[in-house]
Amino acid sequence: MEIKFLCPRWGFESLAWEDFLAQVKDAGYAGIEWFPQGGKPEIEQVSDLLVRYQLEHAIVMEIARPFTGFDDYLFHLQQDLDILLGTLAAIKSPLFLSIQTGREFFSIPEIEACIQVCTDMQDKHNIAIYQETHRNKWSYAAHITGAVLRQHQALCLTLDISHWYCVSESYLLDQQETVQLAVKHARHIHARVGHTEGPQVIDPAFDEYREALDHHLQIWDMWIAHMTSLQKTFCTITPEFGPPPYLSVAGRALDPLQEQWRLNLWIKNLLQNRYHDE
Repeated sequence: MEIKFLCPRWGFESLAWEDFLAQVKDAGYAGIEWFPQGGKPEIEQVSDLLVRYQLEHAIVMEIARPFTGFDDYLFHLQQDLDILLGTLAAIKSPLFLSIQTGREFFSIPEIEACIQVCTDMQDKHNIAIYQETHRNKWSYAAHITGAVLRQHQALCLTLDISHWYCVSESYLLDQQETVQLAVKHARHIHARVGHTEGPQVIDPAFDEYREALDHHLQIWDMWIAHMTSLQKTFCTITPEFGPPPYLSVAGRALDPLQEQWRLNLWIKNLLQNRYHDE
């Protein structure tokens, strides 16, 4: 099974697209994960460059407007997805779209309504939509996500376990049934290392974060084994260490842009070596 590593555009928006993609290609990534915010002109520009550099792409998105009520949110979710997916389908369809949906205070009926919109848009545009596990969204914690997954056997996740560890202030050893269920529903991984007091460690190579790294690796090992058992020809992983304030400079003399790049490349190389025989 081929593992396609995708480089996040998040944090590197200051770089010209061509410079960024050249750097991505040189680092051995298979493609990028990005949030188109410039409409059709940006999608056309980036699509042309992706073809030139022989790179694939996936989309990540959320409803970025201030929350003004559930009805407004649902309207914009449907509208924004319809426009974005329609534009992408007409120019260059992504591998998938990973969406951060809803809010942590949404009721089950409200979560169900959001999922239905995503399902409708997925079917309309023939582009897969994965629900990303994320703080501040409906999927902010294992217990609520597990309850929804048990009612939606076909629901696919972008699994970022770092958020759940942070929210729970634990490595979820008492919620392993739900964790294993989430792994089976995951179709994409955001590979950031968090810990029980935060969503991102300073450096996953530090000895003080060995326990945190090991817990993430256990989840990723489980997922790779599951995807292999499904006889998938490929799977996708985005190393997703973020920029400040996710990234802590911690008094060090460093360039945050270069440090974010280094951390993501470290995770990519670690996982590439770990799974090279899968």
